[in-house]
Amino acid sequence: MLRKMGEAVARVARKVNETVESGSDTLDLAECKLVSFPIGIYKVLRNVTDQIHLITLANNELKSLTSKFMTTFSQLRDVPVEKLAAMPALRSINLRFNPLNAEVRVIAPPLIKFDMLMSPEGARAPPP
Repeated sequence: MLRKMGEAVARVARKVNETVESGSDTLDLAECKLVSFPIGIYKVLRNVTDQIHLITLANNELKSLTSKFMTTFSQLRDVPVEKLAAMPALRSINLRFNPLNAEVRVIAPPLIKFDMLMSPEGARAPPP
């Protein structure tokens, strides 16, 4: 069991390092057995968070994403509405102060069965 956990941690570290070193706008943490978003990632990504526009968290065991996640990655634009709609246990997602594209704003509400919190188009987060 400890070996599998170590392998999962190593996979996350490898993927985060690839993002930082390549300057990619994508952070792919799919299939990493995450139950929460690792706190240490915020520190590692602190110099590149502004350029990340897509985060893939597919096929994990996430129970929630904290407000720190949403404020750190406030530049996310695309939301995989169809994947969110297929998550029967999801009750709420807070996407406030993200510059969501118009398609997400129009398509999402009729498809989802949970609360999706969004700011008005063009709204900016208050200064910290």
